[in-house]
Amino acid sequence: VAMITPWNWSINQIACKVAPALATGCTMVLKPSEIAPFNAVIFAEIMDEAGVPQGVFNLVQGDGPTVGAALASHSDVDMVSFTGSTRAGIAVAQAAAPTVKRVHQELGGKSPNIILRSADFSAAVAAGVRRCFGNSGQTCTSPTRMLVPAERMDEASSIAAREAVALVVGSPSDPRTDLGPVASAAQFDKIQALIERGIAEGAELVAGGPGRPSHLNSGYYVRPTVFARVTNQMTIAREEIFGPVLSIIGYDSEEEAVAIANDTPYGLAAYIQGDPKEARALAGRLRAGSVRLNSAAWDSAAPFGGYKQSGNGREYGKFGLHEFTEIKGIAGFLNE
Repeated sequence: VAMITPWNWSINQIACKVAPALATGCTMVLKPSEIAPFNAVIFAEIMDEAGVPQGVFNLVQGDGPTVGAALASHSDVDMVSFTGSTRAGIAVAQAAAPTVKRVHQELGGKSPNIILRSADFSAAVAAGVRRCFGNSGQTCTSPTRMLVPAERMDEASSIAAREAVALVVGSPSDPRTDLGPVASAAQFDKIQALIERGIAEGAELVAGGPGRPSHLNSGYYVRPTVFARVTNQMTIAREEIFGPVLSIIGYDSEEEAVAIANDTPYGLAAYIQGDPKEARALAGRLRAGSVRLNSAAWDSAAPFGGYKQSGNGREYGKFGLHEFTEIKGIAGFLNE
């Protein structure tokens, strides 16, 4: 198995691939992100100290176009397990196609967070903002599209703005910090361009905006940004920003909320806040690989993966184990 992992949540993404591969008897070559390579070195040292036999776990450093492409196309690799952007996932699948190997992908997302009329509105909006901005927004499952009843748009935007302004942006080494910097200059520039695009396309900026927070004059720090009265056709509602930027979209009926939630090329995760029975009934209608109801905690036994351009295959629990196995049918008589 070739494993290609991302720079965000990097050690988690390594562990959730290596563990099931080991458990099912696979040998593996890991290529971590060239942006965050050192945690993989520590992981390799741990594997060696644990006594994993030589040649079972292998680490190769390098970039995607060079090392990643070589692994994906190599005839001795039976499977590629990839986590990263949809753009890179397409390139991996294309490189793997000539050797007809299995490709397991966990890609991007643009996750909806539907707040029903039955929800504890203030608490649900506040929690949605915090979940969106976790890890400085650099999470594939971030609920970046908040869907609220149209008649409560002003209330939602006010609550969201208050939550965003209260967040402390600063050094990760400072215990008071809520949001650290984003990963790189390229990531910072992309986020800034998309914030500017949101303003240009007519979304209502209610918190944050372009540039760094006023107390920081250097570093890749992004202002926690909230847009209200966003339409689902705007760029900020279509593209994965991968930064602390929230879009609030209004809906008139649950039917419309479901339609908006599903109107995306992605399908990694979705969230619903409200009466548990209503939320559960709605969950089955969302085209997403995982749906969390009322801020439910992460469950590592639940399958994780996407629909549509968010990928294929599943990680975690027994579903993650099955991805690293092949089915063999044997027919015959034992007494022959």
